[in-house]
Amino acid sequence: MKTAVIVFPGSNREIDAADALEQASGHRPAMVWHRDTDIPAVDLIVVPGGFSYGDYLRCGAMAANSPVMRTVAERAKAGVRVLGICNGFQVLTESGLLPGVLMRNAGLKFVCKRVHLRVETSDSPFTRGYNAGQVIRVPVAHNEGNYFADAETLDRLEAEDRVAFRYVAADGNAAGDGNPNGSQRAIAGILNRSRTVLGMMPHPENAIDTQHGGTDGRGMFYGLAEALA
Repeated sequence: MKTAVIVFPGSNREIDAADALEQASGHRPAMVWHRDTDIPAVDLIVVPGGFSYGDYLRCGAMAANSPVMRTVAERAKAGVRVLGICNGFQVLTESGLLPGVLMRNAGLKFVCKRVHLRVETSDSPFTRGYNAGQVIRVPVAHNEGNYFADAETLDRLEAEDRVAFRYVAADGNAAGDGNPNGSQRAIAGILNRSRTVLGMMPHPENAIDTQHGGTDGRGMFYGLAEALA
């Protein structure tokens, strides 16, 4: 699996993402600067977390218009897998690669803690390393993670099995107190129609080492490595 990680001014999880990808694939990703328009031939592009362009205007809005994202959009259209994590999810919605928007957390406070997620589908290269219904525990760290879309879009995501992850309580109940940001229908991650683009707010790249408190993020990266080998 050949990979690339996009780096913006303000990115802060690009090294974490690169480490996770290298651990799973055995190859160090190419690090691509936001002003570049040439991305090497890869199987997967990761848009990492952080505060691209200082989160001015709206989170991800400036990054979505950077030169590199035009190439990312072209590659995504050609079927290259794209993973957006946290700020990367915001960038993907702002660039139109995924529907909906990420708004301020319902509590209007930055949230940084470990949360439980329920894997809603294993039918994607990103989630094939898990079982549908499996509950995993990974960190979140965001101020604008409140996923919003109109009812028609939400119904379509549900009907097309495109909700990848949902915030839940430890027992897997989505109706409990596990939603850290007020996201509609407790949505934590979604897929595009072709299931080649995933955006999610939680950080699986920070849950691959036992010294960091857990390894539940490994399923994503090792599953991708197997799917894209």
